[in-house]
Amino acid sequence: MADKRKLQGEIDRCLKKVAEGVEQFEDIWQKLHNAANANQKEKYEADLKKEIKKLQRLRDQIKTWVASNEIKDKRQLVENRKLIETQMERFKVVERETKTKAYSKEGLGLAQKVDPAQREKEETGQWLTNTIDTLNMQVDQFES
Repeated sequence: MADKRKLQGEIDRCLKKVAEGVEQFEDIWQKLHNAANANQKEKYEADLKKEIKKLQRLRDQIKTWVASNEIKDKRQLVENRKLIETQMERFKVVERETKTKAYSKEGLGLAQKVDPAQREKEETGQWLTNTIDTLNMQVDQFES
């Protein structure tokens, strides 16, 4: 009986660490995507990597518990393991983006994809240029 309580205590601590780790991962994730320069992005990526390593260790422990016969209700453990794996997939995407070489096929393909804010800025600039040209032509016609 004491062994079961001790095991349940370990599981509860582990699940608490998972929740804190995922929350920390989310915070760093937001900081990474809001980062302005490359140095900040590299720092946040390193922090993300450190956090994902912690989560992977916890995931290994959870897998061990799921495989054991001592625990009856494994639903919470499986949910937390899947949550960690979701974060791992997100990290894999970030890692792939930052490791892409500028002149590789993927890098050149990414260069063609302009973020929506930049596209909006370019469209507005083009509209302003066209409008000013039209107004200048109207002024010239009016003066002549």
